[in-house]
Amino acid sequence: MNAAELVRQHLIDPEICIRCNTCEETCPVHAIQHDARNYVVRFDTCENCRACIPPCPTGAIENYRRVARSNPYAIEDQFSWDELPAEAEPSPGETAELPADVVRITEIATAGQGGAALPPWSAAHPYEGLHTIARPAIATVTGNYRLTEDRASSDVHHIVLDFGRTAFPVLEGQSLGVIAPGLDAAGKAHHVRLYSIASPRNGERPGYNNLALTVKRVAADRAGRPVHGVCSNYLCDLKRGDQVKVVGPYGTSFLMPNHPGSSLMMICTGTGSAPMRAMTERRRRRAALGEGGRLMLFFGARAPAELPYFGPLMKLPKDFIDINLAFSRASDRPKRYVQDLIRDRGEDVANMLRDPESYIYVCGLKGMETGVNEAFAAVCGAHGMTWDAVLDGLKREARFHVETY
Repeated sequence: MNAAELVRQHLIDPEICIRCNTCEETCPVHAIQHDARNYVVRFDTCENCRACIPPCPTGAIENYRRVARSNPYAIEDQFSWDELPAEAEPSPGETAELPADVVRITEIATAGQGGAALPPWSAAHPYEGLHTIARPAIATVTGNYRLTEDRASSDVHHIVLDFGRTAFPVLEGQSLGVIAPGLDAAGKAHHVRLYSIASPRNGERPGYNNLALTVKRVAADRAGRPVHGVCSNYLCDLKRGDQVKVVGPYGTSFLMPNHPGSSLMMICTGTGSAPMRAMTERRRRRAALGEGGRLMLFFGARAPAELPYFGPLMKLPKDFIDINLAFSRASDRPKRYVQDLIRDRGEDVANMLRDPESYIYVCGLKGMETGVNEAFAAVCGAHGMTWDAVLDGLKREARFHVETY
């Protein structure tokens, strides 16, 4: 009897996947797909390039099972899973040693090629995945405030969660997952939804074991069709004293530097302002200690009434943070986007790109990435640089961080 050839099949763990879609968007060969239930990997398409590994915030994407090359787990099976199958021992007639291509994949993983993106060298050590779906932390709502004006089309809330005596250490730039109560149409528990943390590491209220989220109530999809965002509506409707199941924290690279003199360029839209608020507030509280350098913010929204934290932002001193606001649908001014402001501030932007102590953060809807990159390319071209070369250096030095959705 010929021995069956064993390979490692790339799978996604449905228990910790938060269905954020970054893996599917990142895969260069379109091997990842999803239905209303799970994200799965096509065995016959996946080239094990590991491009999908760094963007995954939970590690759900990095799972493998040993299978016979002739009999991998089918797509239909993967769509039905609530958890990954156990690792099987080799059956009689199967080769115990993995073939060369699997050894090569393992060596690539060990060598770190295609591995997770790096944080700034001076970033504090992040804790990740302390609380799971099986053992979530229970937080109590101590505040829920609408950030956008009543006349605004977007309903954005600032929600404060208190963890009591439960340890939930976070850093600026990290996220957490929320488990909405109830069951979906298939009778299954709702999937975890991920939210960036909007407060600094010592809490929304310093000295208390709490943190804040910035949540937009979802009432329509990106095409404008009416939908009901289960978790966003659940969070926006919470009252003081309500309890919430929380998992995480997540995130090991989208972190701020700690060393004195480091500068931040922050580019965001909408609720992408959450990590920028956390970083800005951290710097504000530490300013007297001389911890940080320059802060430059590019913030986009439809109109001032739609911009989260507009009032508090306007109260920050100009010598503390350089604020640039772009409004795309304001009735009293021309249409502007964050990429337009990047071009307008070209000389200052170019200086920060050249500065080895400057770190760039981009957060918001994925559609903003193209415009932001084009603006950086234009600025570089006008100042004797090429964006491709600059971007390559920024990434090597862990100075360019993107979190879009």
